[in-house]
Amino acid sequence: MPEIYFRVRWPDGETQRCYSPSTVVEDYFTAGSAYDLADFVDRSRTALGIAGERVREKFGFHCTGASDQLARIERTASAYASFPGAEVTVEALVNADGSVR
Repeated sequence: MPEIYFRVRWPDGETQRCYSPSTVVEDYFTAGSAYDLADFVDRSRTALGIAGERVREKFGFHCTGASDQLARIERTASAYASFPGAEVTVEALVNADGSVR
């Protein structure tokens, strides 16, 4: 499967490298775009859910990497839930070899 990483910047400026086992995240995120915190989490749930299912369809098992990444995103996002107007910026979409998409 063509895995991809998406680098995000949280409301406090911290960055996180996120993993997806599928390029489906490109359908949900655009590099350089900012998303309302709740919208970012919802998009992540959808994209990583689809990515995990694509792995299951191809290999017969759900991708734990996708579900683990979603859990990290949800855990991190919960720390910003009280920030008014909190946004998450997707800084880049990056191939597994490190090249920017």
